[in-house]
Amino acid sequence: MSTAQPDEDADRVTPDALLHTRTGTEVTPEDVVLAAGRDVTPANLEWARRKIATEGAAALDKLLP
Repeated sequence: MSTAQPDEDADRVTPDALLHTRTGTEVTPEDVVLAAGRDVTPANLEWARRKIATEGAAALDKLLP
């Protein structure tokens, strides 16, 4: 059980080694659309399909920190 206050937790920085954008699974158009902050619509899914076709899995990596 943590005794840290919520404000203290907000000031912490997660080390780069612990940050992951993918779990090793296939990147889906829905993943890309949501990572871009867009609504899941047919037009946005098509945009994501083209982006994945061009950039591969990096399409998702480029959208996430």
